[in-house]
This record gives sequence, C-alpha cells and structure tokens, in this order.
Amino acid sequence: MKNIAQMTRRGFLKACGIAAGYMVLGFNMTKDAIAATMEFIGLRQKSVYKADATLFKYRKSQDNPMIKKLYDKKHGFLHEGPCGHMSHRLLHTNYYDRSARIKALKEKGIKLSL
Repeated sequence: MKNIAQMTRRGFLKACGIAAGYMVLGFNMTKDAIAATMEFIGLRQKSVYKADATLFKYRKSQDNPMIKKLYDKKHGFLHEGPCGHMSHRLLHTNYYDRSARIKALKEKGIKLSL
C-alpha cells in the first residue's frame, strides 16, 4: 500500500469510495457489487471488440488498399513513403503559439468568445 502522501487524487478518491462502500454495504455485498461490475466490464469489452472486428473491413490504416495506393512507389501521390516530405507537409498539423496576439487583444479590451 502506498503512503497517503504519495497517492494520487484519483487513487485516494477510489480508496475512499471503496472504504465507504465496505462501511455502508458490508463486505459481502460490496464483493458481489464489484464482481458484477467486473463482469459487466468484461461483457462490454467483448462487444466492442466484436463490433470492431465485424463492422470494419480494414482495422488498420496500413491495410487499406486506398492508403497503399497513395504510397505506391511507381504511381502513388505520396511515393516518398509515410515519412516523406510531401506526406509530412500534407498530413501533419502545425502548432503556432498565438497566445501573445490574444493577450494583446484582451489588453485592448476586446472580448473573445472561444
């Protein structure tokens, strides 16, 4: 068991919730509730994985024939490969720090609704 000072807030709240459950419901009822919750989580995981396997023809983007065509060495638009200059320029995003401009507008008294 971790020292309380080293415990995260989420871990502390979880421990407090479990302790409160034990105090209110008693050990046997809490154990049954946890078992039922774990069973539900297992069923939910199975259904999500089953839906993923049956609904989508290509589960990985690298298996998609249209993506393979884009990266084709002879005729593909992105023939340089997945890490080429053109694919990086077209498919990746860029971050521009605009906080100074927003701060300047706020100092002028302009209210921004984001």
